[in-house]
Amino acid sequence: MDERIQQYDRKMQKSFDNMMDEFASIRAGRANPHVLDKLRVDYYGSPTPIQQVANVMVPEARMIQIQPWDRNMLKAIEKAIQVSDLGINPTNDGQMIRLVFPELTEERRKELTKDVKKKGENAKVAVRNIRRDANDSFKKQGKNSDISEDEIKQLEEEVQKLTDKYIAEIDKSVEEKNKEILTV
Repeated sequence: MDERIQQYDRKMQKSFDNMMDEFASIRAGRANPHVLDKLRVDYYGSPTPIQQVANVMVPEARMIQIQPWDRNMLKAIEKAIQVSDLGINPTNDGQMIRLVFPELTEERRKELTKDVKKKGENAKVAVRNIRRDANDSFKKQGKNSDISEDEIKQLEEEVQKLTDKYIAEIDKSVEEKNKEILTV
């Protein structure tokens, strides 16, 4: 692959990966430890991910157990979960924290699918913006006589193929995530 194309491929891949990270934090009825990825707790003065101060386990399909290595962290972890947008009340038994995920209602599932579609659309817009930037860059190089008209056309076609590939991957991922959410 041409070096000029590779840089845009990397950017499109980053957009796709970012969308997949966002999908990982959407809970679909099952307990997924990735919902805690964005949460930070105050660990001796510095905001630290929960996974770095505790053992996070999924003993059952709809439960996450968080067992801090330092018992003094229980309150901080509990507070971080309460102020987050998870919408789950943690249960603290003095040893560990349990998060029990309720069964999703039909209405909530539909909201989540809309959210997934929106995130997918945002990723597609990002990929198309990268395509536009690539095409602008090639045209600018053409005006500076760095590359020929034929090269510009070829590069634009390659970027279009990349764009189509990533758009198809995004659509497939959105469909899979929605299927996961709607599965009762």
